[in-house]
Amino acid sequence: MLVVISDLHLGDGTTADSISPGAFRLFAKRLNETARFASWRKDGRYRPIENLDVLLMGDILDPLHSTHWLDTIPSDTNYVRPWSDPGNSNYAPKLLEVTRAILEENKEAMYILRRCASGEEILLEPADSQGNPDFQSTWQIPLKVRFHYMVGNHDWYYHLKGGAFDKIRLEVIQKMGLSNPASPFPHDADESPFLKDLFDRHKVHARHGDVYDKFNFDRDKGRDRGTVGDAFTMDVCNRFPVEVQKRYGDQVPAGIVDSLRKIANIRPVLAAPLWISGQVKKYAGKHPLEDELKEVWDEIADEFLQSNFVREADKTFRFDVVDAMQLIIKISGRASFSTINDVVIWVRDKMLGGKRSFASHALQESAFRNDKAQYIIYGHTHHYEVVPLGMSLVMPNPESKVYFNSGTWHSYYDLAIQNPEEQRFVKYHALTYLTFFTPEEHDGRRFETWSGAYA
Repeated sequence: MLVVISDLHLGDGTTADSISPGAFRLFAKRLNETARFASWRKDGRYRPIENLDVLLMGDILDPLHSTHWLDTIPSDTNYVRPWSDPGNSNYAPKLLEVTRAILEENKEAMYILRRCASGEEILLEPADSQGNPDFQSTWQIPLKVRFHYMVGNHDWYYHLKGGAFDKIRLEVIQKMGLSNPASPFPHDADESPFLKDLFDRHKVHARHGDVYDKFNFDRDKGRDRGTVGDAFTMDVCNRFPVEVQKRYGDQVPAGIVDSLRKIANIRPVLAAPLWISGQVKKYAGKHPLEDELKEVWDEIADEFLQSNFVREADKTFRFDVVDAMQLIIKISGRASFSTINDVVIWVRDKMLGGKRSFASHALQESAFRNDKAQYIIYGHTHHYEVVPLGMSLVMPNPESKVYFNSGTWHSYYDLAIQNPEEQRFVKYHALTYLTFFTPEEHDGRRFETWSGAYA
């Protein structure tokens, strides 16, 4: 039995809030229930399963959404950012600081994961002589969950090589109850013989999916380097409320700074200026604060666009992600936040997408083309999907092929599609997981999915 979850984005509390520990308690109960169902075998008899694997498929911890990185400025000798050279002597210590803050902020959730890993949460009834669960037994069988961590675009730092990063990973392993070794957490299944075998047994192929997003993955540099998306998140979205608090303090109406910290929860991410404008109107009405905040935004946005990292990422004579951000960010230097609505919406729909699907990329996976995998799984978009892809060519029993997106565990403020120029965002919480069974498990059933949202 293989369970897949992704995009939990557990943070350190300095920007948006992490999802509630209650989600982990619910997940543990669901795991127990599903493991019991999986123990009903294809022959109709109950035999407790012996293996339960959970794939944490990227963007689980979120070091990127931390303002601890902003403790230094470019002129400081100890300046470091997520996209700095990982060989910088300040890099690993800062990542360790941020990682420890995340683990502490989410210590109750970590405790639940460790209990699952130690066999204290998942308990199954033994089978009686007729092949049924023995509910009268005073003894239950503990089932240890094996958690496997793959990285995505918000936690790729745990993919970096070196002894200093091994030590950081070891702390993560101990706090989360992971089955990973302390070596770099894989970004691709080919980096882990265990994952390759696990995927083969369940006929799946899984990756985070960031490789299909040029805003958050640079194909030339690979996964061990930061991206323009990292820089935008850190030096614009994370920095903006920090600068507002630093410059204006008690002058701003109550609630504005806290609401600005929620920029990390805005979808799409480049709609951040609309969120800012809407929050100013909500808390300050016609207060002149909007003009002052716009000046702060313009200043840090201009510094971002003129930074060496972003300028190097810009590609001459082609419309790329840097140009898209310039359309959205730079134009605000000549107009109010509200005048960029059309540009934001156009970029979202035409280039970066809102809830766009990655299903077409699944058709190009070698595991799909050579019939090695029946199920292709991505995360990253936060948009749960089940999409039929086709049929295998294996005869005489061809099998259906399906693409899944594992969605997210996250709190959201999503830009409404009705009259988006009104800057309205809908808040909700999302929770999704996917389950895959080997042929002999769960009466021969091959997969189940569960996706919920609540507000």
